[in-house]
Amino acid sequence: MAGPVTACAAWVPLSAHPLLGPLVNDSKKLSPKKRDKAFELMLSSGVRFGFGFAQPEEIDRVNILEATFNAMGAAARRLLSNLGAPAAGALLLVDGPHRIKRLPECAQEPVIDGDSLSLSIAAASIFAKVLRDRWLGVLDLRHPGYGLAGHKGYGTALHLEALARLGPSAQHRLSFAPVARAAGAAR
Repeated sequence: MAGPVTACAAWVPLSAHPLLGPLVNDSKKLSPKKRDKAFELMLSSGVRFGFGFAQPEEIDRVNILEATFNAMGAAARRLLSNLGAPAAGALLLVDGPHRIKRLPECAQEPVIDGDSLSLSIAAASIFAKVLRDRWLGVLDLRHPGYGLAGHKGYGTALHLEALARLGPSAQHRLSFAPVARAAGAAR
């Protein structure tokens, strides 16, 4: 309900596979401490990343799925640029059932449950989650009272109570029903 959509693309060098294999997994299955450890290990092992964000205003303007595609496309383009790799020769493994819209220059292979099947997708998933969690910690300082560092923008009871009490912040997604209700009540 709050904060940006965060997407990441990752390239894992073959030399890093034996180091990362035991630790890098679906980010949702790892504790924050294990994600941070994996994040640091990936950086020190030569994993390269590109990331993209879609801010709440964009999410409200185009919808969550389209904003996610925009963030994913930005992440893929940034990674390819960082690698100095031509997009025409790249194959992107995409977590989920969809290809990334508006990214015709790359071959794409959707992989359902990709973060449990592909080391590159799992690495990207961890990187995106760590980045987003750290950013929500910053937003928590900028928008006190919402508990963003704790619930990470999800619709927990604490978050809903803070929305009812404070109304939406600039980081809330007004197109999400609980936020829209809180905005209407605050008027």
